[in-house]
Amino acid sequence: MPNSPHPSSQSPTSEPLNRSLGLPSAILIVMGLIIGSGIFLTPKDIAATVQVPGLMIFVWIVSGLLTLAGALTNAEIASEITDTGGQYVYFRVLYKDWMAFLYGWTSFSVYQTASLAAIAVAFAEYSEYFVTLPHLSPELEAWHLPLFENIKPLENIGIKLLAIAAILLLTAVNYFGVVLGAITQNIFTAAKVLALAGVIVFAFTLGNGSVENFFPLWGVPASGNLLTAIGVAMIAALWCYDGWNNVTYIAGEIKEPQRNIPRGLVLGTLATIVIYMLTNLAYLYVMPIHEIANSKLVAADVMRRVLGEAGGAFIAFTVMISTFGIVNSTCLTAARLYYAMAKDKLFFQSFADIHPTYRTPGKALVAQGVWASLLTFTGNYNQLFSYAIFAAWIFYTLGAVGVFILRKKFPNAQRAYRTPGYPIVPAVFVIVATLFVLNTLVEQTADSLVGLLLVLVGIPFYLYWKRQVQPPFRRESF
Repeated sequence: MPNSPHPSSQSPTSEPLNRSLGLPSAILIVMGLIIGSGIFLTPKDIAATVQVPGLMIFVWIVSGLLTLAGALTNAEIASEITDTGGQYVYFRVLYKDWMAFLYGWTSFSVYQTASLAAIAVAFAEYSEYFVTLPHLSPELEAWHLPLFENIKPLENIGIKLLAIAAILLLTAVNYFGVVLGAITQNIFTAAKVLALAGVIVFAFTLGNGSVENFFPLWGVPASGNLLTAIGVAMIAALWCYDGWNNVTYIAGEIKEPQRNIPRGLVLGTLATIVIYMLTNLAYLYVMPIHEIANSKLVAADVMRRVLGEAGGAFIAFTVMISTFGIVNSTCLTAARLYYAMAKDKLFFQSFADIHPTYRTPGKALVAQGVWASLLTFTGNYNQLFSYAIFAAWIFYTLGAVGVFILRKKFPNAQRAYRTPGYPIVPAVFVIVATLFVLNTLVEQTADSLVGLLLVLVGIPFYLYWKRQVQPPFRRESF
């Protein structure tokens, strides 16, 4: 259906983006955005929390189905609102400008950029399997920011500098063209899917494991609170599934977006769920759940049992491929959100500029890379993703509510895609996502409050930029 934002939302200095990406790229971008370091690092946290094999599998299934419900729901919105900018644009159409701005602000200040930093740190950590990275003296590494004892900028300085180098390198790759960025993304996504397939095949054929490790299927963890344990474990699992909707940020560069974005979302998410389930079953087949819970690097330990020391090197290389690829995909997609905000005059105006030769939002890409690099100094992998995931799921919930608003505001629209199982599927997603957010706030209060604070800090910035828009304008059609 036509998609015509109000003319006043266009930046006078911007040029159209190229629609050069087809369905295969959309699917691989979705998979590349989801499959990162989490599948190699977080199964131990889930195992330690639930302590029962069946519950561990259950957490991965529920988290996958919740992610799929979100993808199915967002696909309907994505099929109708096909401007570059993803959920930011959805919020402008379905809610108010302030809600859209807070989503974009949160993405820039913590969600997307902290995710970039966290995954780049994981890439650098695994590189130490092959090379020794430099460290400063214990005294310098122990120095922390005043009032923030857990933020030690100089700790593991070699890891952080290599992470920053990866961020800046891939920012440059995407600066020089979306096709180059997509090709890089497709190569690394294919490589990490093949590597995970290797883990699955080797574990089941050479692992000398036991199907008895899959049992018992049900039980109560030592904490005694089943629902709380499942909720906490889902924080880690949903982080592994996170990123599924970022393909919508590059809607302006995808061919036939009404068809290819929904298909890419659903097919890419389904493929990832299958890969994750098989990978976790492979872990459990080789190692009992209590050993997984006590393993620092479960994937490496599994492959070390299967292939000896060569298995550890294989996993380290696989994680490096996986994390490098997802840093690239996040660079590729997230900067388009800030570009969309700037076009609407709700962010730095230079972010709306399109490079005259490479046709990419170059200034938005550079700013994103620089801020993500600075965030790298603030914490380790777990700290960074904890800040991001709480804020992200607030907006995922609001985004799913949007499909009900969309149908009410535009009841006669000829929809290219409809959410299967409407209204049950989006309603279940909204309910479960809301419970997840509340449980995270209770169980991970400190990190959740940091994420919430970074969201609220955006309010005065919104008021400033909103005053610059004269007269006010709204996107009313698409």
